[in-house]
Amino acid sequence: MNPAPAAPQRPWLPRRGVIVPAASALVIAGLVGFFLRPTSPVGHWNSAEGEEKFFSAYDKAFASMPDPAESRDVRTDFGIVRVYRFEGAGEAAPMMLLPGTAASTPIWAGNMPSLLEVGDVYALDLLGEPGRSVQSSPISGPEDEAEWLAQTVAALPEDSLNLVGLSLGGWTAANLAIHHPEHVRSLTLIDPVNTFDSIPLETVLRAVPASVPWFPRAGRDAFNSYTAGGAPVEDVPVADMIEAGMQHYSMKKPQPVRITEQQLSGLTMPVLALIAGDSVMHDPPTAAATAKRALGASAGRDSGAASRTVRVYEDASHAVNGEYPEEMAADIEQLITDGARRSSG
Repeated sequence: MNPAPAAPQRPWLPRRGVIVPAASALVIAGLVGFFLRPTSPVGHWNSAEGEEKFFSAYDKAFASMPDPAESRDVRTDFGIVRVYRFEGAGEAAPMMLLPGTAASTPIWAGNMPSLLEVGDVYALDLLGEPGRSVQSSPISGPEDEAEWLAQTVAALPEDSLNLVGLSLGGWTAANLAIHHPEHVRSLTLIDPVNTFDSIPLETVLRAVPASVPWFPRAGRDAFNSYTAGGAPVEDVPVADMIEAGMQHYSMKKPQPVRITEQQLSGLTMPVLALIAGDSVMHDPPTAAATAKRALGASAGRDSGAASRTVRVYEDASHAVNGEYPEEMAADIEQLITDGARRSSG
């Protein structure tokens, strides 16, 4: 395991304006579903006013992103998935970025400059979440989650992509790799939830004040700050976007099923697991140990023909993507480069 980089500064800086916890609403989604039990079988906006508030914040947050070369809406059996493509300077096979719950594409703004040095980048809004993807049919479990994403990738020019998933997006990427490995060149899991460890009870309990839409915004901000290592979240466009989604959008999906070690050990593509040492979405030592054991990555060992690396960013919060954007990009580039070299060899 490589040594962790120097500790980042926690305060919200302009280039780190997207370090709001991308998966903080994962627990909230489950709690909202339990307490409020929306009658619609698919995710939906609770009011036109709430939808307008979210997309106003979405557009402001998206202004920090590079201009996409293309935006497309991919029709799947479960709804329409919004996909953006950004042209990069590097020659690596394209990456696809999967955000966490309620975060949507703008969460990646701080990562785009360094990732575009590696190659082209696709980014999408998760189906059944607040964003520009529109769910039309129920998503009942891991197979359905894998199917809509597989159909999305299949509609793109490439046969397979280098998947990069943050938090719930990490779970979603791993779930696709398990059910449809043909669409995954390599797999980068950034502090994924319910993948290497379960969500701690304290985090679940702290989510309760943020899980009810009519509670004051302060409860949602407090929970988001807690998952981001105490960083302030007020008056930040991407934080406003996440908070608006949490308040005004009712998700109607089951919580992600914990991925098993057997499933992880069966993955055949190169895998990079990045664990935040101060994450509150799992127990970091447990998650790191599980990742090393399941992926066969202890002491930098390769597993079969695929490169397996587990790296712990010791001082990072669950908002690790905004705290270590350049370091993460370098790790991802190394994974993609190693994978391409092994494939050609």
